[in-house]
Amino acid sequence: MSLQDDLTAVRRNLNELVRSVERLEQDIARKAPATPRAPRQEGMVPVPDTPYDSSLWQDVDDEGLGARDRRAP
Repeated sequence: MSLQDDLTAVRRNLNELVRSVERLEQDIARKAPATPRAPRQEGMVPVPDTPYDSSLWQDVDDEGLGARDRRAP
């Protein structure tokens, strides 16, 4: 296959995916009961400066660094 053939196949598959998602959204809209949705919160979310509770990290290994009480090979 040439690069152009590959690109054509990708475009065709992507278009089919878009059509499938649109059909799925329409099916869901028809079948779902009309329920009020919670308003979406826009804007900035405040993050407190206080440290996290250290119990959240209890028994957690550092990713890529290995377990706390063991040495790396």
